[in-house]
Amino acid sequence: MNERQRTILSRLAEQKEIRVKHLIQTLGVSGVTVRQDLEYLQSQGFIERTHGGAVLRSEDEISHRLSINYEIKAAIAEQAAARIEPGETIFIEAGSANALLARRLLNESRLTVVTNNVFITRTLKNSEVNVVLLGGIFQHQSECVVGRLAVRGLELINFSKTFLGVDGISPETGVTCSDMLRADVSSRAVSKSEKVFILTDSSKIGRTAMSQVCTLDHVNCLITDSAIPPRAKDAFEEAGIQVVISNP
Repeated sequence: MNERQRTILSRLAEQKEIRVKHLIQTLGVSGVTVRQDLEYLQSQGFIERTHGGAVLRSEDEISHRLSINYEIKAAIAEQAAARIEPGETIFIEAGSANALLARRLLNESRLTVVTNNVFITRTLKNSEVNVVLLGGIFQHQSECVVGRLAVRGLELINFSKTFLGVDGISPETGVTCSDMLRADVSSRAVSKSEKVFILTDSSKIGRTAMSQVCTLDHVNCLITDSAIPPRAKDAFEEAGIQVVISNP
């Protein structure tokens, strides 16, 4: 994605809808260029084309959440990808940063990804990555598979690293999720994994959601952005967590 396309996404995140004529004027490019950019963004699942413009997809969709703080999340995904070795089997849970991590892995051929997220599965469909999609109850909004069958599936699979998205992480309450069923799946993945990576922008740091996934002693690495509060960063590092700051 080039800088102009990122600018379009950023403006759409603020305005929800934008016109081709407005983009021509503000970006200083031709109508053909603007339409090509919109076609690309639509092909990547970020937007929907309308007559004379474009809108973001439904706020319930992962593709919509991807457009919010896109550059920050892409940088987080890049840092996470750098910590994956060829030949590994890894677990990737839901979350927009994790969805971008999956896109970053499209050219990998010696990798197995276990996931409970259908959006991530679709992202990897044209790659050479081996994908294991857990069974269970399908949640339409998050596109996650949850429930006892999903947890049972994790018990049958071995993997070396887990990459989690979160709704909250704090020194006091650990890693939390607003969905109890998703938290159950993530918690089981954490218990089976050699290393656990949390991928989140700094807006989730210091928050506490309804269900605990794990305590901080299960987390090896937190990948976030430079807006992390210094006090929280110090607390995470004192707990033995490597804090990686990504730069867009």
